[in-house]
Amino acid sequence: MLRRLALTAVVSLAALSAVTPGAAAATGPLPLPLPRPLPLTLPVLQDDARTRLTITVSDTGDPAAEGSFELRCAPAGGSHPVAEQACGRLEELAGGSKDPFAPVPADALCTLQFGGPATARVTGTWQGRHIDSSFNRTNGCEISRWNNLIPVLPNVR
Repeated sequence: MLRRLALTAVVSLAALSAVTPGAAAATGPLPLPLPRPLPLTLPVLQDDARTRLTITVSDTGDPAAEGSFELRCAPAGGSHPVAEQACGRLEELAGGSKDPFAPVPADALCTLQFGGPATARVTGTWQGRHIDSSFNRTNGCEISRWNNLIPVLPNVR
């Protein structure tokens, strides 16, 4: 989107500077020369501001959901099976007040339920910061934390 806007601005400036001298010649000389347009530089997104995550999932019981997947956002890509939906979920979570990658606090009261042996590890960059988080489904808090990141993490039940 930003590239398209910058490109439109550059093309518009080029068109205006090409048309103005011809128009001035038809009406007579201008008293002062036209200023040259300033060069427009595109902002460069730094790699650490982009979302680039490696998600490693195991013991889900579903071979298609297991393995190591790359996820890139803006634009969505990588080997993640549902990259667009995963990037959309991460974008939703970016506006929230809770960090979806934060571990469960040590003093949290969690239900004693077992959601299965699935585990996941997420490493990389999200919102310009380094991520290295582990996930499991060993109690109610961990299950909730995992489910909050679906479809970044697979939907295992």
